Amino acid sequence: MRRLSFLWRYLRRHPVRLYTGIASVLGSVVVGMATPLLVGGAVDQFRTNPTSRVLVTYGGLLVLVAAVRGAFTNAQRMLLVTLSRDVEQELRDDYFAHLATQPQRFFHRHATGDLLARATSDLQAVRMLCGPAIMYTANTVFTAVLTLYFLFDIHAGLSLAALAPMPFVALATRVFGARIHQHFERVQEQFAALSSRVQENLAGLRVVRAYAREDRERRVFAAANDELVSRHRSLIRWTSAFHPLLQGLVGVGFVIVLGYGGGLVVEGVITIGEFVTFNFFLTKLVWPMIAIGWVINLAERGLASLARIRRILETSGAGEQPSPEEAGVPGFRESVAGHLRFTDLDFSYPSVENGSQLQVPVNGSVEPALAGLTLDIAAGTTVAIVGHTGSGKSTLLSLLPRLIDPPPGAVTLDGVDLLDWPLDRLRAAIAMVPQETFLFSVTVGENIAFGQPEAGEEQIRRAAELAGLESDLSSFPRGLDTIVGERGITLSGGQKQRVALARAILCDAPILLLDDCLSAVDTQTEERILTNLRTVFPGRTVLLVSHRISAVRDADEIVVLDGGRIAERGTHDGLVAHDGLYADLDRRQRLEEELQAI
Repeated sequence: MRRLSFLWRYLRRHPVRLYTGIASVLGSVVVGMATPLLVGGAVDQFRTNPTSRVLVTYGGLLVLVAAVRGAFTNAQRMLLVTLSRDVEQELRDDYFAHLATQPQRFFHRHATGDLLARATSDLQAVRMLCGPAIMYTANTVFTAVLTLYFLFDIHAGLSLAALAPMPFVALATRVFGARIHQHFERVQEQFAALSSRVQENLAGLRVVRAYAREDRERRVFAAANDELVSRHRSLIRWTSAFHPLLQGLVGVGFVIVLGYGGGLVVEGVITIGEFVTFNFFLTKLVWPMIAIGWVINLAERGLASLARIRRILETSGAGEQPSPEEAGVPGFRESVAGHLRFTDLDFSYPSVENGSQLQVPVNGSVEPALAGLTLDIAAGTTVAIVGHTGSGKSTLLSLLPRLIDPPPGAVTLDGVDLLDWPLDRLRAAIAMVPQETFLFSVTVGENIAFGQPEAGEEQIRRAAELAGLESDLSSFPRGLDTIVGERGITLSGGQKQRVALARAILCDAPILLLDDCLSAVDTQTEERILTNLRTVFPGRTVLLVSHRISAVRDADEIVVLDGGRIAERGTHDGLVAHDGLYADLDRRQRLEEELQAI
Protein backbone atom coordinates (compact mmCIF):
# COMPACT_ATOMS: atom_id res chain seq x y z
CA MET A 1 0.00 0.00 0.00
CA ARG A 2 2.90 2.35 0.68
CA ARG A 3 4.04 1.91 -2.90
CA LEU A 4 0.56 2.73 -4.20
CA SER A 5 0.27 5.74 -1.89
CA PHE A 6 3.23 7.26 -3.73
CA LEU A 7 1.46 6.80 -7.06
CA TRP A 8 -1.74 8.24 -5.58
CA ARG A 9 0.01 11.63 -5.28
CA TYR A 10 -0.10 11.82 -9.06
CA LEU A 11 -3.45 10.15 -9.69
CA ARG A 12 -5.32 12.48 -7.34
CA ARG A 13 -4.29 15.44 -9.46
CA HIS A 14 -6.78 14.21 -12.09
CA PRO A 15 -9.89 13.29 -10.05
CA VAL A 16 -12.45 13.99 -12.79
CA ARG A 17 -10.81 11.74 -15.37
CA LEU A 18 -9.97 9.06 -12.83
CA TYR A 19 -13.46 8.71 -11.35
CA THR A 20 -15.28 9.32 -14.64
CA GLY A 21 -13.08 6.68 -16.26
CA ILE A 22 -13.85 4.15 -13.54
CA ALA A 23 -17.55 5.05 -13.81
CA SER A 24 -17.32 4.39 -17.56
CA VAL A 25 -15.83 0.97 -16.81
CA LEU A 26 -18.77 0.26 -14.51
CA GLY A 27 -21.22 1.47 -17.17
CA SER A 28 -19.63 -0.81 -19.77
CA VAL A 29 -19.81 -3.82 -17.45
CA VAL A 30 -23.40 -3.15 -16.35
CA VAL A 31 -24.62 -2.76 -19.93
CA GLY A 32 -22.65 -5.85 -20.93
CA MET A 33 -24.54 -7.89 -18.33
CA ALA A 34 -27.65 -7.52 -20.50
CA THR A 35 -26.20 -9.70 -23.29
CA PRO A 36 -26.42 -13.09 -21.47
CA LEU A 37 -29.87 -12.20 -20.14
CA LEU A 38 -31.11 -11.29 -23.62
CA VAL A 39 -29.63 -14.43 -25.18
CA GLY A 40 -31.15 -16.67 -22.49
CA GLY A 41 -34.49 -14.88 -22.79
CA ALA A 42 -34.41 -15.26 -26.57
CA VAL A 43 -33.82 -19.02 -26.26
CA ASP A 44 -36.78 -19.54 -23.93
CA GLN A 45 -39.03 -17.21 -25.95
CA PHE A 46 -38.14 -18.88 -29.22
CA ARG A 47 -38.89 -22.32 -27.76
CA THR A 48 -42.48 -21.27 -26.99
CA ASN A 49 -42.96 -18.68 -29.76
CA PRO A 50 -40.58 -19.33 -32.69
CA THR A 51 -41.35 -16.20 -34.75
CA SER A 52 -39.21 -13.75 -36.69
CA ARG A 53 -40.52 -10.95 -34.47
CA VAL A 54 -38.82 -12.55 -31.45
CA LEU A 55 -35.52 -12.80 -33.35
CA VAL A 56 -35.72 -9.22 -34.65
CA THR A 57 -36.66 -7.82 -31.23
CA TYR A 58 -33.89 -9.57 -29.34
CA GLY A 59 -31.42 -9.02 -32.18
CA GLY A 60 -32.13 -5.27 -32.13
CA LEU A 61 -31.71 -5.15 -28.36
CA LEU A 62 -28.36 -6.94 -28.63
CA VAL A 63 -27.18 -4.42 -31.23
CA LEU A 64 -28.28 -1.54 -28.98
CA VAL A 65 -26.47 -3.08 -26.01
CA ALA A 66 -23.31 -3.48 -28.10
CA ALA A 67 -23.48 0.16 -29.24
CA VAL A 68 -23.98 1.57 -25.73
CA ARG A 69 -21.28 -0.67 -24.33
CA GLY A 70 -18.93 0.43 -27.12
CA ALA A 71 -19.52 4.06 -26.19
CA PHE A 72 -18.66 3.35 -22.54
CA THR A 73 -15.58 1.34 -23.58
CA ASN A 74 -14.34 4.19 -25.78
CA ALA A 75 -14.87 6.66 -22.94
CA GLN A 76 -12.98 4.54 -20.40
CA ARG A 77 -10.00 4.19 -22.72
CA MET A 78 -9.93 7.86 -23.64
CA LEU A 79 -10.10 8.89 -19.98
CA LEU A 80 -7.84 6.35 -18.26
CA VAL A 81 -5.21 5.84 -20.96
CA THR A 82 -4.74 9.60 -21.44
CA LEU A 83 -4.64 9.92 -17.65
CA SER A 84 -1.78 7.42 -17.56
CA ARG A 85 0.11 9.46 -20.17
CA ASP A 86 -0.28 12.61 -18.08
CA VAL A 87 0.94 10.82 -14.96
CA GLU A 88 3.91 9.51 -16.94
CA GLN A 89 4.71 13.04 -18.09
CA GLU A 90 4.48 14.45 -14.56
CA LEU A 91 6.63 11.66 -13.16
CA ARG A 92 9.22 12.21 -15.88
CA ASP A 93 9.24 15.97 -15.20
CA ASP A 94 9.69 15.39 -11.47
CA TYR A 95 12.37 12.78 -12.11
CA PHE A 96 14.39 15.09 -14.36
CA ALA A 97 13.95 18.05 -12.02
CA HIS A 98 15.09 15.90 -9.09
CA LEU A 99 18.18 14.74 -10.97
CA ALA A 100 19.07 18.37 -11.61
CA THR A 101 19.19 19.03 -7.85
CA GLN A 102 21.49 16.15 -7.00
CA PRO A 103 25.05 16.76 -5.82
CA GLN A 104 28.01 15.37 -7.69
CA ARG A 105 28.38 12.38 -5.36
CA PHE A 106 24.95 11.14 -6.46
CA PHE A 107 26.18 10.72 -10.04
CA HIS A 108 29.28 8.96 -8.76
CA ARG A 109 26.99 6.30 -7.26
CA HIS A 110 24.54 5.94 -10.17
CA ALA A 111 25.53 5.04 -13.70
CA THR A 112 24.10 7.24 -16.47
CA GLY A 113 22.61 4.23 -18.26
CA ASP A 114 20.80 3.17 -15.10
CA LEU A 115 19.27 6.63 -14.69
CA LEU A 116 18.21 6.60 -18.34
CA ALA A 117 16.63 3.16 -17.97
CA ARG A 118 14.52 4.42 -15.08
CA ALA A 119 13.39 7.38 -17.19
CA THR A 120 12.38 5.16 -20.13
CA SER A 121 11.45 1.52 -19.61
CA ASP A 122 10.65 1.89 -15.90
CA LEU A 123 8.38 4.87 -16.54
CA GLN A 124 6.66 2.91 -19.30
CA ALA A 125 5.91 0.12 -16.82
CA VAL A 126 4.55 2.64 -14.32
CA ARG A 127 2.33 4.13 -17.03
CA MET A 128 0.87 0.68 -17.66
CA LEU A 129 0.25 0.38 -13.92
CA CYS A 130 -1.68 3.64 -13.58
CA GLY A 131 -3.60 3.34 -16.87
CA PRO A 132 -4.37 -0.10 -18.33
CA ALA A 133 -3.88 -1.83 -14.97
CA ILE A 134 -6.45 0.43 -13.26
CA MET A 135 -8.85 0.06 -16.17
CA TYR A 136 -8.64 -3.73 -16.30
CA THR A 137 -8.66 -4.08 -12.51
CA ALA A 138 -11.91 -2.10 -12.30
CA ASN A 139 -13.32 -4.11 -15.19
CA THR A 140 -12.32 -7.38 -13.52
CA VAL A 141 -13.80 -6.46 -10.12
CA PHE A 142 -17.08 -5.11 -11.52
CA THR A 143 -17.48 -8.03 -13.92
CA ALA A 144 -16.74 -10.60 -11.21
CA VAL A 145 -19.16 -9.08 -8.68
CA LEU A 146 -22.07 -8.68 -11.09
CA THR A 147 -21.46 -12.03 -12.76
CA LEU A 148 -21.43 -13.85 -9.42
CA TYR A 149 -24.69 -12.13 -8.51
CA PHE A 150 -26.41 -13.38 -11.65
CA LEU A 151 -24.85 -16.86 -11.39
CA PHE A 152 -26.10 -17.34 -7.83
CA ASP A 153 -29.47 -15.91 -8.85
CA ILE A 154 -29.83 -18.70 -11.43
CA HIS A 155 -28.66 -21.57 -9.20
CA ALA A 156 -26.48 -21.32 -6.07
CA GLY A 157 -25.32 -24.96 -6.08
CA LEU A 158 -24.22 -24.83 -9.71
CA SER A 159 -22.40 -21.55 -9.00
CA LEU A 160 -20.45 -23.04 -6.07
CA ALA A 161 -19.49 -26.01 -8.22
CA ALA A 162 -18.31 -23.72 -11.03
CA LEU A 163 -16.20 -21.71 -8.53
CA ALA A 164 -14.47 -24.78 -7.06
CA PRO A 165 -11.19 -24.07 -8.92
CA MET A 166 -10.99 -20.48 -7.53
CA PRO A 167 -8.78 -21.28 -4.47
CA PHE A 168 -6.24 -22.80 -6.84
CA VAL A 169 -6.42 -19.66 -8.99
CA ALA A 170 -5.64 -17.52 -5.92
CA LEU A 171 -2.70 -19.76 -4.96
CA ALA A 172 -1.27 -19.71 -8.48
CA THR A 173 -1.64 -15.93 -8.61
CA ARG A 174 0.26 -15.48 -5.34
CA VAL A 175 3.14 -17.77 -6.29
CA PHE A 176 3.53 -16.64 -9.89
CA GLY A 177 3.02 -12.95 -9.06
CA ALA A 178 5.96 -12.94 -6.64
CA ARG A 179 8.23 -14.70 -9.13
CA ILE A 180 7.23 -12.36 -11.97
CA HIS A 181 8.03 -9.35 -9.76
CA GLN A 182 11.45 -10.76 -8.88
CA HIS A 183 12.38 -11.62 -12.46
CA PHE A 184 11.19 -8.28 -13.81
CA GLU A 185 13.43 -6.41 -11.36
CA ARG A 186 16.37 -8.53 -12.55
CA VAL A 187 15.50 -7.69 -16.16
CA GLN A 188 15.39 -3.96 -15.40
CA GLU A 189 18.72 -4.06 -13.56
CA GLN A 190 20.40 -5.77 -16.51
CA PHE A 191 18.76 -3.38 -18.97
CA ALA A 192 20.20 -0.49 -16.94
CA ALA A 193 23.67 -2.08 -17.06
CA LEU A 194 23.37 -2.57 -20.81
CA SER A 195 22.24 1.05 -21.28
CA SER A 196 25.26 2.22 -19.27
CA ARG A 197 27.54 0.19 -21.47
CA VAL A 198 26.09 1.69 -24.63
CA GLN A 199 26.24 5.22 -23.23
CA GLU A 200 29.90 4.84 -22.21
CA ASN A 201 30.90 3.41 -25.57
CA LEU A 202 29.17 6.13 -27.56
CA ALA A 203 30.63 8.85 -25.33
CA GLY A 204 34.10 7.28 -25.48
CA LEU A 205 34.00 6.19 -29.11
CA ARG A 206 37.22 8.01 -29.97
CA VAL A 207 39.10 6.26 -27.18
CA VAL A 208 37.73 2.85 -28.20
CA ARG A 209 38.83 3.38 -31.79
CA ALA A 210 42.17 4.90 -30.85
CA TYR A 211 43.06 1.75 -28.90
CA ALA A 212 41.49 -0.58 -31.49
CA ARG A 213 39.22 -2.12 -28.86
CA GLU A 214 36.10 -2.39 -31.03
CA ASP A 215 36.10 -6.20 -31.04
CA ARG A 216 36.53 -6.41 -27.28
CA GLU A 217 33.73 -3.90 -26.66
CA ARG A 218 31.48 -5.83 -29.04
CA ARG A 219 32.17 -9.03 -27.10
CA VAL A 220 31.47 -7.34 -23.76
CA PHE A 221 28.26 -5.86 -25.13
CA ALA A 222 27.21 -9.20 -26.60
CA ALA A 223 27.78 -10.90 -23.24
CA ALA A 224 25.68 -8.27 -21.45
CA ASN A 225 23.01 -8.54 -24.13
CA ASP A 226 22.97 -12.33 -23.80
CA GLU A 227 22.46 -11.96 -20.06
CA LEU A 228 19.55 -9.58 -20.68
CA VAL A 229 17.96 -12.09 -23.08
CA SER A 230 18.53 -14.88 -20.54
CA ARG A 231 16.74 -12.90 -17.82
CA HIS A 232 13.94 -12.07 -20.24
CA ARG A 233 13.56 -15.78 -20.99
CA SER A 234 13.26 -16.58 -17.32
CA LEU A 235 10.55 -13.93 -17.01
CA ILE A 236 8.80 -15.25 -20.13
CA ARG A 237 8.84 -18.82 -18.77
CA TRP A 238 6.94 -17.73 -15.66
CA THR A 239 4.47 -15.47 -17.48
CA SER A 240 3.93 -18.04 -20.23
CA ALA A 241 3.17 -20.77 -17.69
CA PHE A 242 0.87 -18.48 -15.70
CA HIS A 243 -1.79 -17.87 -18.37
CA PRO A 244 -2.26 -21.49 -19.53
CA LEU A 245 -2.50 -22.58 -15.89
CA LEU A 246 -5.31 -20.10 -15.28
CA GLN A 247 -7.05 -21.15 -18.48
CA GLY A 248 -6.79 -24.79 -17.43
CA LEU A 249 -8.35 -24.08 -14.05
CA VAL A 250 -11.15 -22.17 -15.79
CA GLY A 251 -11.69 -25.11 -18.12
CA VAL A 252 -12.22 -27.39 -15.10
CA GLY A 253 -15.08 -25.09 -14.07
CA PHE A 254 -16.72 -25.46 -17.47
CA VAL A 255 -16.51 -29.25 -17.30
CA ILE A 256 -18.22 -29.19 -13.89
CA VAL A 257 -20.98 -26.89 -15.21
CA LEU A 258 -21.54 -29.06 -18.27
CA GLY A 259 -22.03 -32.19 -16.18
CA TYR A 260 -23.90 -30.77 -13.21
CA GLY A 261 -25.83 -28.12 -15.14
CA GLY A 262 -26.91 -30.53 -17.84
CA GLY A 263 -28.42 -32.76 -15.16
CA LEU A 264 -30.32 -29.79 -13.69
CA VAL A 265 -31.82 -29.05 -17.12
CA VAL A 266 -32.89 -32.66 -17.55
CA GLU A 267 -34.50 -32.61 -14.09
CA GLY A 268 -36.30 -29.37 -14.96
CA VAL A 269 -34.65 -27.39 -12.13
CA ILE A 270 -33.48 -24.75 -14.61
CA THR A 271 -34.61 -24.02 -18.16
CA ILE A 272 -32.47 -24.34 -21.27
CA GLY A 273 -32.46 -20.54 -21.50
CA GLU A 274 -31.19 -20.26 -17.93
CA PHE A 275 -28.55 -22.88 -18.66
CA VAL A 276 -27.43 -20.90 -21.72
CA THR A 277 -27.47 -17.68 -19.68
CA PHE A 278 -25.43 -19.37 -16.91
CA ASN A 279 -22.79 -20.45 -19.43
CA PHE A 280 -22.66 -16.98 -20.93
CA PHE A 281 -22.14 -15.50 -17.47
CA LEU A 282 -19.54 -18.16 -16.69
CA THR A 283 -17.79 -17.15 -19.89
CA LYS A 284 -17.82 -13.58 -18.62
CA LEU A 285 -16.24 -14.83 -15.39
CA VAL A 286 -13.45 -16.39 -17.44
CA TRP A 287 -12.23 -12.89 -18.31
CA PRO A 288 -11.70 -11.83 -14.68
CA MET A 289 -10.03 -15.18 -13.89
CA ILE A 290 -7.63 -14.81 -16.82
CA ALA A 291 -7.34 -11.02 -16.68
CA ILE A 292 -6.33 -11.14 -13.05
CA GLY A 293 -3.13 -12.86 -14.13
CA TRP A 294 -2.41 -10.22 -16.76
CA VAL A 295 -3.29 -7.41 -14.34
CA ILE A 296 -1.05 -8.89 -11.67
CA ASN A 297 1.71 -9.15 -14.26
CA LEU A 298 1.26 -5.45 -15.11
CA ALA A 299 1.02 -4.52 -11.44
CA GLU A 300 4.15 -6.43 -10.43
CA ARG A 301 6.14 -4.94 -13.30
CA GLY A 302 4.80 -1.46 -12.55
CA LEU A 303 5.41 -1.70 -8.82
CA ALA A 304 8.95 -2.97 -9.39
CA SER A 305 9.65 -0.05 -11.70
CA LEU A 306 7.90 2.41 -9.38
CA ALA A 307 10.15 1.27 -6.54
CA ARG A 308 13.22 1.92 -8.71
CA ILE A 309 12.00 5.42 -9.59
CA ARG A 310 11.04 6.15 -5.96
CA ARG A 311 14.54 5.25 -4.78
CA ILE A 312 15.81 8.12 -6.92
CA LEU A 313 13.02 10.59 -6.13
CA GLU A 314 13.38 9.99 -2.39
CA THR A 315 17.13 10.52 -2.47
CA SER A 316 17.83 13.77 -0.70
CA GLY A 317 19.47 16.23 -3.05
CA ALA A 318 21.53 19.31 -2.54
CA GLY A 319 18.42 20.87 -1.11
CA GLU A 320 17.07 24.37 -1.31
CA GLN A 321 17.57 26.40 1.84
CA PRO A 322 15.36 29.28 2.90
CA SER A 323 16.49 32.77 2.00
CA PRO A 324 19.07 34.27 4.37
CA GLU A 325 16.43 36.76 5.54
CA GLU A 326 14.08 33.88 6.50
CA ALA A 327 16.89 31.95 8.14
CA GLY A 328 18.05 35.03 10.05
CA VAL A 329 21.54 34.89 8.60
CA PRO A 330 23.44 37.97 9.79
CA GLY A 331 25.38 40.15 7.41
CA PHE A 332 23.53 39.17 4.26
CA ARG A 333 23.58 41.72 1.44
CA GLU A 334 21.60 41.68 -1.78
CA SER A 335 24.65 42.53 -3.89
CA VAL A 336 27.48 40.01 -3.74
CA ALA A 337 30.86 41.63 -3.13
CA GLY A 338 32.88 38.43 -3.53
CA HIS A 339 34.81 38.26 -0.24
CA LEU A 340 35.78 34.61 0.28
CA ARG A 341 37.22 33.11 3.44
CA PHE A 342 38.40 29.54 4.04
CA THR A 343 38.93 28.72 7.73
CA ASP A 344 40.69 25.51 8.82
CA LEU A 345 39.12 23.72 5.85
CA ASP A 346 39.43 19.95 6.01
CA PHE A 347 37.78 17.95 3.25
CA SER A 348 37.90 14.29 2.24
CA TYR A 349 35.93 12.61 -0.51
CA PRO A 350 33.54 9.97 0.82
CA SER A 351 34.19 6.32 0.04
CA VAL A 352 32.82 5.31 -3.34
CA GLU A 353 29.81 3.01 -3.31
CA ASN A 354 29.92 0.05 -5.63
CA GLY A 355 26.47 -1.47 -5.41
CA SER A 356 26.04 -2.24 -1.75
CA GLN A 357 29.77 -2.50 -1.07
CA LEU A 358 32.07 0.29 0.04
CA GLN A 359 35.50 0.49 -1.49
CA VAL A 360 37.79 1.24 1.43
CA PRO A 361 41.43 2.26 0.86
CA VAL A 362 44.04 -0.37 1.60
CA ASN A 363 45.42 1.47 4.61
CA GLY A 364 41.90 1.82 6.06
CA SER A 365 41.85 5.62 5.83
CA VAL A 366 40.91 8.21 3.25
CA GLU A 367 43.59 10.76 2.37
CA PRO A 368 42.19 14.30 2.75
CA ALA A 369 41.89 16.32 -0.46
CA LEU A 370 42.28 19.52 1.58
CA ALA A 371 43.70 19.80 5.09
CA GLY A 372 43.83 22.78 7.47
CA LEU A 373 43.46 25.28 4.64
CA THR A 374 43.01 28.88 5.76
CA LEU A 375 42.79 31.57 3.13
CA ASP A 376 41.23 35.04 2.99
CA ILE A 377 40.46 36.39 -0.50
CA ALA A 378 39.40 40.02 -0.57
CA ALA A 379 36.61 41.03 -2.92
CA GLY A 380 37.83 42.09 -6.36
CA THR A 381 41.23 40.37 -6.15
CA THR A 382 42.72 37.78 -8.47
CA VAL A 383 44.18 34.73 -6.72
CA ALA A 384 46.04 32.06 -8.66
CA ILE A 385 46.25 28.50 -7.36
CA VAL A 386 49.02 26.22 -8.54
CA GLY A 387 50.34 22.85 -7.51
CA HIS A 388 51.06 19.35 -8.74
CA THR A 389 48.29 17.06 -9.96
CA GLY A 390 46.17 15.87 -7.01
CA SER A 391 47.13 18.76 -4.75
CA GLY A 392 43.47 19.83 -4.28
CA LYS A 393 43.13 22.74 -6.73
CA SER A 394 39.96 21.58 -8.50
CA THR A 395 38.45 20.41 -5.22
CA LEU A 396 38.88 23.88 -3.75
CA LEU A 397 37.08 25.49 -6.69
CA SER A 398 34.29 22.88 -6.70
CA LEU A 399 33.42 23.75 -3.10
CA LEU A 400 32.52 27.35 -3.92
CA PRO A 401 29.43 26.74 -6.15
CA ARG A 402 28.71 23.74 -3.93
CA LEU A 403 29.22 21.12 -6.59
CA ILE A 404 30.58 19.49 -3.45
CA ASP A 405 29.32 20.65 -0.06
CA PRO A 406 32.04 22.03 2.25
CA PRO A 407 31.99 21.36 6.01
CA PRO A 408 29.74 23.77 7.94
CA GLY A 409 31.42 27.08 8.75
CA ALA A 410 34.58 26.28 6.79
CA VAL A 411 33.83 28.52 3.79
CA THR A 412 32.08 31.88 3.84
CA LEU A 413 31.02 34.33 1.14
CA ASP A 414 30.72 37.94 2.28
CA GLY A 415 30.75 36.71 5.88
CA VAL A 416 27.87 34.24 5.39
CA ASP A 417 28.40 30.49 5.64
CA LEU A 418 28.29 29.01 2.13
CA LEU A 419 25.76 26.41 3.31
CA ASP A 420 23.34 29.18 4.33
CA TRP A 421 23.19 30.67 0.85
CA PRO A 422 20.26 29.53 -1.33
CA LEU A 423 21.78 27.54 -4.18
CA ASP A 424 20.21 29.60 -6.94
CA ARG A 425 21.54 32.87 -5.52
CA LEU A 426 24.94 31.41 -4.73
CA ARG A 427 25.44 29.94 -8.18
CA ALA A 428 24.07 33.05 -9.89
CA ALA A 429 26.98 34.93 -8.28
CA ILE A 430 29.57 32.50 -9.67
CA ALA A 431 30.72 31.83 -13.23
CA MET A 432 32.88 28.74 -13.55
CA VAL A 433 34.91 27.22 -16.35
CA PRO A 434 35.62 23.64 -15.23
CA GLN A 435 38.56 21.51 -16.23
CA GLU A 436 36.38 19.18 -18.28
CA THR A 437 34.60 21.31 -20.85
CA PHE A 438 31.05 20.35 -21.75
CA LEU A 439 29.17 21.77 -24.72
CA PHE A 440 25.59 21.06 -25.74
CA SER A 441 24.72 19.86 -29.25
CA VAL A 442 23.38 23.28 -30.28
CA THR A 443 25.01 26.30 -31.93
CA VAL A 444 28.16 28.06 -30.78
CA GLY A 445 26.10 31.12 -29.88
CA GLU A 446 23.59 29.11 -27.85
CA ASN A 447 26.42 27.45 -25.93
CA ILE A 448 27.95 30.83 -25.10
CA ALA A 449 24.57 32.24 -24.06
CA PHE A 450 23.66 29.20 -21.93
CA GLY A 451 23.98 31.15 -18.67
CA GLN A 452 22.43 34.32 -20.14
CA PRO A 453 19.80 33.20 -22.68
CA GLU A 454 18.44 36.74 -23.01
CA ALA A 455 21.80 38.11 -24.24
CA GLY A 456 21.87 39.78 -27.65
CA GLU A 457 24.13 38.80 -30.54
CA GLU A 458 26.51 41.70 -29.94
CA GLN A 459 27.00 40.68 -26.30
CA ILE A 460 27.63 37.08 -27.33
CA ARG A 461 30.08 38.15 -30.01
CA ARG A 462 31.91 40.43 -27.55
CA ALA A 463 32.28 37.54 -25.05
CA ALA A 464 33.59 35.32 -27.85
CA GLU A 465 36.18 37.95 -28.80
CA LEU A 466 37.37 38.28 -25.19
CA ALA A 467 37.74 34.48 -25.06
CA GLY A 468 39.93 34.51 -28.18
CA LEU A 469 37.32 33.01 -30.53
CA GLU A 470 37.20 35.87 -33.03
CA SER A 471 39.41 34.25 -35.68
CA ASP A 472 37.72 30.87 -35.21
CA LEU A 473 34.24 32.32 -35.74
CA SER A 474 35.22 33.56 -39.19
CA SER A 475 36.32 30.03 -40.13
CA PHE A 476 33.13 28.37 -38.88
CA PRO A 477 30.61 27.63 -41.67
CA ARG A 478 27.86 29.74 -40.08
CA GLY A 479 29.75 31.71 -37.44
CA LEU A 480 27.87 31.81 -34.15
CA ASP A 481 25.07 29.75 -35.73
CA THR A 482 27.35 26.76 -36.38
CA ILE A 483 26.13 23.54 -34.74
CA VAL A 484 28.91 22.09 -32.59
CA GLY A 485 27.62 18.50 -32.51
CA GLU A 486 27.24 16.26 -29.47
CA ARG A 487 29.53 17.42 -26.65
CA GLY A 488 31.13 19.84 -29.14
CA ILE A 489 32.66 17.01 -31.18
CA THR A 490 33.21 19.23 -34.25
CA LEU A 491 35.45 21.62 -32.29
CA SER A 492 39.04 21.19 -31.19
CA GLY A 493 39.94 20.98 -27.51
CA GLY A 494 41.14 24.59 -27.49
CA GLN A 495 38.02 25.84 -29.25
CA LYS A 496 35.78 24.05 -26.76
CA GLN A 497 37.68 25.61 -23.86
CA ARG A 498 37.31 29.07 -25.35
CA VAL A 499 33.56 28.62 -25.94
CA ALA A 500 33.23 27.62 -22.28
CA LEU A 501 35.29 30.64 -21.25
CA ALA A 502 33.09 32.95 -23.34
CA ARG A 503 30.05 31.43 -21.62
CA ALA A 504 31.49 32.36 -18.21
CA ILE A 505 32.48 35.86 -19.34
CA LEU A 506 28.97 36.57 -20.64
CA CYS A 507 27.46 35.68 -17.23
CA ASP A 508 29.10 38.82 -15.79
CA ALA A 509 29.17 37.25 -12.32
CA PRO A 510 31.02 38.86 -9.38
CA ILE A 511 33.04 35.67 -8.83
CA LEU A 512 34.92 33.97 -11.67
CA LEU A 513 36.44 30.51 -11.29
CA LEU A 514 38.84 29.37 -14.01
CA ASP A 515 40.00 25.78 -13.54
CA ASP A 516 42.93 25.26 -15.92
CA CYS A 517 40.65 26.44 -18.72
CA LEU A 518 43.44 27.28 -21.20
CA SER A 519 45.41 24.04 -21.03
CA ALA A 520 44.49 23.09 -24.63
CA VAL A 521 45.63 26.34 -26.27
CA ASP A 522 49.16 27.30 -27.24
CA THR A 523 51.13 29.84 -25.23
CA GLN A 524 50.68 32.64 -27.77
CA THR A 525 46.89 32.21 -27.80
CA GLU A 526 46.92 31.94 -24.03
CA GLU A 527 48.77 35.24 -23.70
CA ARG A 528 46.31 36.97 -26.03
CA ILE A 529 43.33 35.63 -24.08
CA LEU A 530 44.85 36.58 -20.73
CA THR A 531 45.43 40.09 -22.01
CA ASN A 532 41.71 40.25 -22.88
CA LEU A 533 40.70 38.79 -19.53
CA ARG A 534 42.63 41.41 -17.61
CA THR A 535 40.03 43.88 -18.86
CA VAL A 536 37.32 41.65 -17.35
CA PHE A 537 38.98 40.85 -14.00
CA PRO A 538 38.75 44.30 -12.33
CA GLY A 539 35.87 44.41 -9.85
CA ARG A 540 35.55 40.62 -9.80
CA THR A 541 36.92 38.04 -7.42
CA VAL A 542 38.88 35.64 -9.63
CA LEU A 543 40.30 32.25 -8.69
CA LEU A 544 42.60 31.06 -11.44
CA VAL A 545 43.94 27.50 -11.49
CA SER A 546 46.69 26.74 -13.96
CA HIS A 547 49.78 24.60 -14.43
CA ARG A 548 51.44 27.34 -16.48
CA ILE A 549 53.41 30.03 -14.71
CA SER A 550 52.75 32.39 -17.61
CA ALA A 551 49.02 32.30 -16.79
CA VAL A 552 49.35 33.13 -13.09
CA ARG A 553 52.36 35.44 -12.77
CA ASP A 554 50.28 38.63 -12.82
CA ALA A 555 47.81 37.52 -10.12
CA ASP A 556 47.46 39.63 -6.96
CA GLU A 557 48.40 36.55 -4.94
CA ILE A 558 49.61 33.07 -5.86
CA VAL A 559 48.79 30.14 -3.58
CA VAL A 560 50.82 26.93 -3.94
CA LEU A 561 49.07 23.76 -2.79
CA ASP A 562 50.85 20.56 -1.91
CA GLY A 563 49.02 17.53 -0.58
CA GLY A 564 45.89 19.59 0.11
CA ARG A 565 47.79 22.15 2.22
CA ILE A 566 49.06 25.63 1.48
CA ALA A 567 52.78 25.23 1.00
CA GLU A 568 53.58 28.74 -0.22
CA ARG A 569 51.81 32.00 -0.97
CA GLY A 570 52.81 35.39 -2.29
CA THR A 571 53.44 37.26 -5.51
CA HIS A 572 55.33 35.80 -8.46
CA ASP A 573 58.55 37.66 -7.73
CA GLY A 574 58.39 36.88 -4.01
CA LEU A 575 57.86 33.17 -4.57
CA VAL A 576 60.64 32.94 -7.14
CA ALA A 577 62.97 34.64 -4.67
CA HIS A 578 61.81 32.23 -1.96
CA ASP A 579 63.21 29.38 -4.11
CA GLY A 580 60.62 26.80 -3.09
CA LEU A 581 58.09 24.67 -4.96
CA TYR A 582 56.87 27.55 -7.11
CA ALA A 583 60.40 28.57 -8.08
CA ASP A 584 61.18 24.97 -9.03
CA LEU A 585 58.05 24.84 -11.21
CA ASP A 586 59.03 28.14 -12.83
CA ARG A 587 62.54 26.87 -13.66
CA ARG A 588 61.20 23.64 -15.16
CA GLN A 589 58.74 25.45 -17.42
CA ARG A 590 61.30 27.99 -18.61
CA LEU A 591 63.67 25.10 -19.42
CA GLU A 592 60.92 23.34 -21.38
CA GLU A 593 60.22 26.52 -23.35
CA GLU A 594 63.92 26.91 -24.16
CA LEU A 595 64.16 23.29 -25.35
CA GLN A 596 61.08 23.72 -27.55
CA ALA A 597 62.60 26.84 -29.07
CA ILE A 598 65.73 24.97 -30.16
